[in-house]
Amino acid sequence: MNRAQLDKDPGDVASMFDAVADRYDLMNDVLSLGQTRRWRRVVADAVAAQPGEKVLDLAAGTGTSSVPFAQAGADVIAGDISEGMLDVGRARNPGIRFLYADALDLPFDDGEFDVVTISFGFRNVNDPERALAQMRRVLRPGGRLVVCEFSRPVLGPLDTVYREYLMRALPPVARLISSNPASYEYLAESIRAWPGQDALAHVIADSGFDRVQYRNLSGGIVAIHRGIRPAGA
Repeated sequence: MNRAQLDKDPGDVASMFDAVADRYDLMNDVLSLGQTRRWRRVVADAVAAQPGEKVLDLAAGTGTSSVPFAQAGADVIAGDISEGMLDVGRARNPGIRFLYADALDLPFDDGEFDVVTISFGFRNVNDPERALAQMRRVLRPGGRLVVCEFSRPVLGPLDTVYREYLMRALPPVARLISSNPASYEYLAESIRAWPGQDALAHVIADSGFDRVQYRNLSGGIVAIHRGIRPAGA
């Protein structure tokens, strides 16, 4: 799968990430020019995991995003649909529980988690509204949702440079250091096709979350959206 307009079948998405699991974290650092580490720190601050809280980290891949939550004393489940990613994650982070978890059909009880978060995986879901309904279901009333995803740069010149980088620079770099460069052509196109900050905020609010807000990072290249499952709902 290497075109963003495909239907994002979970099996195809899983196979794509299986093929890049071993070098996925390295590729992210290289292609983001080192920004992924800063973005993860901001996500960890937004999640604000507390000792004893139960956190579901979806599209967790190898668990790099899950580590700060575990270090904060939370009970973390790292969920993903790529068995290749899960295998690498279990080897690298044996103290974290890794489980197969499809965002469209989460294998957890209602109200099981204090926090649900997903970083750089939401745009690969073929039915975002259904995924949000599942995330809302497994959150306790008053529980927190944190979504970190690529977005739209807020300055016109930066947006132009960013889009040129995605489509012209990213694929050639991926061909040099990735075993599956076609996957990164898909990822570049999926970023370009993803809705902007305001549009995503409306989707989250329409899915039943309260107090929806977002914060731009790196000039809007990435945005962190937050919401709360209403108490009594």
